[in-house]
Amino acid sequence: MTFVVTEACIKCRYTDCVEVCPVDCFHAGPNFLVIDPDECIDCTLCEPECPVEAIYPEDDLPDGQEGFIEINAELSRIWPVITEMEAAPADADEWADKTGKAELLER
Repeated sequence: MTFVVTEACIKCRYTDCVEVCPVDCFHAGPNFLVIDPDECIDCTLCEPECPVEAIYPEDDLPDGQEGFIEINAELSRIWPVITEMEAAPADADEWADKTGKAELLER
């Protein structure tokens, strides 16, 4: 099993989760983070660090978020690894509680 970053991360891109990851499985895109399923060791450290609750165990995804399993796998192959916390986008707090952001994902 692996952990999956879901839609809630889009346009928020808080990076609190990356510093606690012992295997550097996070990858960063323009407005979203993903977890490499081949690197994730299911340690659970990242999940409670996410301020928008965007990280879930693969087997416990909210309804409608299943497509993010493949999105994480796909984008982790092309986006660079991120290991240190970065500043969130200036408008991240404005997006934190919004839903229906999937079409805003920048690849």
